Amino acid sequence: MNKELQKNEAIERMKMLEIYPATIREFERDNIINKSEHGGILYWLDENEQEMVKKFEEKHNAVVYHVIHNYTGFGELYSLLYVSENETEWGYDRDDLRHNVALVYVKNIEDDFCSEFGSIGIKKQFGGLARTC
Repeated sequence: MNKELQKNEAIERMKMLEIYPATIREFERDNIINKSEHGGILYWLDENEQEMVKKFEEKHNAVVYHVIHNYTGFGELYSLLYVSENETEWGYDRDDLRHNVALVYVKNIEDDFCSEFGSIGIKKQFGGLARTC
């Protein structure tokens, strides 16, 4: 899979999600990935978070385009929104986004055994995204 195709798909998904336009431009021009915290407020990833994303992308041949960071009763969570290498799934992923559901890998910082692939509910807020479930 061509990473450039995945990146283009990621940009289209960010536009669908109405992520703050400057954030999309940063991703498009400089490969800067933002995270949403505190209900959708946008921040840049720190060095440790960038390394976590890089390892995920390399291991799964994916392109991460946004991260949602939450603290929950079962751990500190990073929900990585990504484009997989399987182009045949992209249409389904877009349909899910239209219904406020995102395909993610959730990294549990306190208990890696609980990290997993799945879907989460999302909503657009403050230029970023908030996790709803």
